[in-house]
Amino acid sequence: MGMNAEMIERLCLKLFSQTPQTVSRCGVGTGNYVYIVELGEDRLVFRCSQDGSYTDTIRWLKRLADIRVPVPQVLKNGNFEGYEYLVLTYIEGRDLGLAYPELGEEEKRKIARQVVEIQDRVAGLPLEDVPAGWQWSNFLEDMLGRARERIARNGYFDVERVDRLSGGMAQLGEYFAAVKPVAYLDDITTKNLLVHNGALSGVIDVDWIGVGDRLTQAALTYTALLNMGYGASYVEYLLEEMALSAVQKKAFLFYALLYCVDFMGERGTRFMDKTVDVSPEIVERLNRIYDALWKELEQN
Repeated sequence: MGMNAEMIERLCLKLFSQTPQTVSRCGVGTGNYVYIVELGEDRLVFRCSQDGSYTDTIRWLKRLADIRVPVPQVLKNGNFEGYEYLVLTYIEGRDLGLAYPELGEEEKRKIARQVVEIQDRVAGLPLEDVPAGWQWSNFLEDMLGRARERIARNGYFDVERVDRLSGGMAQLGEYFAAVKPVAYLDDITTKNLLVHNGALSGVIDVDWIGVGDRLTQAALTYTALLNMGYGASYVEYLLEEMALSAVQKKAFLFYALLYCVDFMGERGTRFMDKTVDVSPEIVERLNRIYDALWKELEQN
């Protein structure tokens, strides 16, 4: 059955001795049920999971707040009816992908500059428990392996697209080998980056910190915007702020393709109680994006 609004109402009664006026479920994630709750004069965010602990989430939210990243504040956490829960303050705003069509170019440029500034601060965070012999290529190979397995299982795309990308890794082998274990926010893309009144208002859903090449954050944003049918001038502004070298531009395109096959693998895959949509139009669009990105990679 999974988490539902009635359980959130019971949890509110336990924690705050009040029944909420409204309980609204947010879009599907890969491991969390997320609800926006109106309670008295406040809005709160409830995150619930059966898959693991929020210990790392709480730790990273505190560390990010300490370096002035606009993240929600943790109000309550614990266990309830078989779920671990996290109650957070609500940050006004919409995901970048939802707000994107309404943003002007100067607003996009300003948000891009703020994101790069945030990533610069995050890069200064000390990392704990980086395994001995850490290599960035392991992350890339894991991503490719996951995409290949899902694509083969679901049957909507051709695994040759993953194999072709795997074969292209060697051309960037020297670059990948030089990537250091540096902290970055890897999932502030068209989601998890909130925009309000044309400005960045918050960063949400931080359950972990990426370690490695922060170009992946720009590349994931690029592929996501293309998949949504939008122009990607915002990503151009990100890359301008980062002042990429020629080899970094090539790596950026490789990463964009990596996320393209990742998107392909997600289509038709079930996460918790929902299956990611798939249709002939979606299949055609992702294949078209892959072909355009591959052509651009070959030309660089």
